[in-house]
Amino acid sequence: MKLSIRKTYRFQEIINAFLRNGFSHVLFRLGLTDRRRSRAADGEQSDTNLQHIGEKLSRTLQELGPTFIKLGQIASTRRDLVPPEITRELEKLQDHAKPFPFEQVKQIVEDELDCPLTDAFESFNDVPMATASIGQVHEAFRHDGQKVAVKVQRPGIRNTVHTDLSILKEIAGLIENNTEWGKMYGIREIISEFADTLLDELDYEHEGRNAERIAKQSEGNDGVYIPKIYWDTSSGRVLTMELIEGVKSDNLARLDELGYDRGLLARNLVHEMFSQVLDHGFFHGDPHPGNILFLPGNTLSFIDFGMMGFLDDNLKFQFAKLVMELERGNTKGIIKALDAMGILDDDTDLRSLEKDLGLLKTKYYDVPLENVSLGGVFVDLFEVAYRHRIRIPSEITVLGKTILTVEGLISKLDPHMRIMDGVEPFGKQLIRERYSPSAVLKNAWESLSENAEIIANIPKDFKDISTALKKGKLKLDINLRQAGFILRRLDIISNRLAFSVILLAFSILMTGLIIGSAIAGQNNILLNLPVIEIGAIVAFLMFLFLLYSIFKSGRM
Repeated sequence: MKLSIRKTYRFQEIINAFLRNGFSHVLFRLGLTDRRRSRAADGEQSDTNLQHIGEKLSRTLQELGPTFIKLGQIASTRRDLVPPEITRELEKLQDHAKPFPFEQVKQIVEDELDCPLTDAFESFNDVPMATASIGQVHEAFRHDGQKVAVKVQRPGIRNTVHTDLSILKEIAGLIENNTEWGKMYGIREIISEFADTLLDELDYEHEGRNAERIAKQSEGNDGVYIPKIYWDTSSGRVLTMELIEGVKSDNLARLDELGYDRGLLARNLVHEMFSQVLDHGFFHGDPHPGNILFLPGNTLSFIDFGMMGFLDDNLKFQFAKLVMELERGNTKGIIKALDAMGILDDDTDLRSLEKDLGLLKTKYYDVPLENVSLGGVFVDLFEVAYRHRIRIPSEITVLGKTILTVEGLISKLDPHMRIMDGVEPFGKQLIRERYSPSAVLKNAWESLSENAEIIANIPKDFKDISTALKKGKLKLDINLRQAGFILRRLDIISNRLAFSVILLAFSILMTGLIIGSAIAGQNNILLNLPVIEIGAIVAFLMFLFLLYSIFKSGRM
């Protein structure tokens, strides 16, 4: 009952916020408001300026709090789903909030750690170092003298987020049911992915495990330092991490004042990021300047591991191929890489897509590679995907945003460095490993094992089919998305077979005439025309035409 009341009240808050900011027409179209409350539906012209819509949407999401701010921030990375004019406005969303009282901080820490604050920490600063909508960070000292940063979750935030996510899923269902755009992109699934990401951020233990995984990946790299997690004073709502006191990565004046080698820092950052992406497939998903600090010895340190990216082996390989094809300007290779990622479907107009990618190639033609932005290329690629209604996997969009962010930072640290120089060695190594003899043998063995299992199950499958047939329970559900194309191909094949049969019959007839005339010792003249000679020429021409049609189709 409490959940239902809270949900109803929050739903009304959301509706009112969208109404105040000029989205009455959208709400009416989705069936969330009646005609009386929809000014646009009463005949007023709706806003068609995408930038203006983006500004209003950004303002609305900011008003609605943490869940919607996070939604807007994630949407700003989905240039394959959202027009660029709107994503540019959503990028401006700021996750700032007022600090909550120290009494509440103390109560949460003591409840989570099941001990008094003084037992857990020798000292605890009551003024937060940083504040956000989900939690805030306090400086503290442990009893062993270690200086730490303690992240404490905002009270009541979990209830708010769970309520908001429940409402968002219902709205996603309405969008998917009532709009072609929603059906095409599968808005329910997108909101479900967003919900999983946000719930992971609410679990501070999950963040701690992310930090330790990145630390393990970075072992042996002296240029990277990952802060230690203190699990004895951590929980799902409290995270204690070694406090890193370094220089913010965008504070260039301070870096120069302390004598840091900015070129070396840039190379270390690029190497570490692409090692995370292409060696391990697990990477920091939000490497903005506030989350990257530089320490003495030109060492870099990551903080805040709430948002991470993940690529499986196939996506790692296809991303490496995509980068190589982008560098070569090979539009067919780019399309093949996108197809291998499972991005393209049967409805994709490949000719139109190839044309747009060709225009993208022209944009970067003859531009020196050091002036080409890999992040910018990905932004352009996502905008092409938006025009063709191609949904890019969320893992790739997170990666695109990560590259764009790192590239912006690199350009400030070392304007002469090209991020492509950093990714290329990893990409080539990944491709070499993929096609190495050992990898080929391993893949062949795995395929053989899978096929052997399938073959071993064939008798059982036939038995099941036979049983179903005897009982009259066998049903076929066939869905041909390209029925027209398949029927045209079948028509061509049947015509070619018929032509072959006619050619064969004609050839047999001519052979009979030749043999008969040879036995009789007479010439076959009909209407003063040499029938056999003409027939042989016709049969030969038919044979050439059949060969030509087969070779032209490209299918032997």
